[in-house]
Formats: sequence, C-alpha cells, structure tokens
Amino acid sequence: MQEISHIIVPVDFTPHTDKLVEFAMYVADKFSAKVTFFHVSETYGGYGGFVHTSLAEAEQELQAYSERKMKTLVENNTSKCRACSGKVVIGEPVDEIIAFAEKEQADLIFIGTHGSKGLEKILLGSVAERVVKNSPCLTLTYNPYK
Repeated sequence: MQEISHIIVPVDFTPHTDKLVEFAMYVADKFSAKVTFFHVSETYGGYGGFVHTSLAEAEQELQAYSERKMKTLVENNTSKCRACSGKVVIGEPVDEIIAFAEKEQADLIFIGTHGSKGLEKILLGSVAERVVKNSPCLTLTYNPYK
C-alpha cells in the first residue's frame, strides 16, 4: 500500500471549506501526514492581452484577501496538524492544483465537490472532476453537502 505522507487540500474559502478542512485534518491525522492547504485565485486575463487597471487592481485585492484567509486557516489548524502550511497562487485552478501536486510530490489530493449538476455542471465544468482525471497522485473527493 502506498504511504500517504503529504496531502494537498485545495480550498476556495466558501462556507463549506470548514467541513472539508475538518475531514482532511482527520484523514491526515490517521496517516500522520503533513497538510498543505492550496488556494488558486483565478486571473481575469483581460481581453486580447489588454488588462484594464481596475482588473489588475481587483486581482491584487483578491490575492491579498486570499493570503489573509489562508493565514487564518493555517493558524486555526496548527493545533490539529503538526506540519500544516498554506499556499496561494494566481492562475487556472485545475492546472495550478495539478502542477503544485506534481512539484510537491504529493501523495494525495483531498478535494471538495460543489455538487453541481445538470446544466450548471455542463456550462461551468467541475474542478474536482478535472483534477481527478489529471491528478499525478491519489485523489479523494469529499461532498460537504452530505
């Protein structure tokens, strides 16, 4: 059986993040694994390479907000996890999660689902589903709605 020593937990700071984190910490404790919380702030990209100043400012504000949220998340969980850390990046969520897991040689990605169905899933896609399909390591999905 593969040893699980490093778990990547992508978070989006929605109200369901707390449930995901709580269960991820439980799983990490069972394996005595280190946990890295990972958040991707999506980039607006602009139009044809043109990024309006207000969009660039919005990205900077979102990055700063995400960094503050991550710091709080890590601080709130250090008592439950000996080796708990967090990272925030800007980019496309699926690509960044996969690249980070490869770079860190993660043993497990523990990712929450949003429960999208029907037209919403068709139009927006599922980050969790695409991560599962492209993951370089084991992936465990968690439905916080159940």
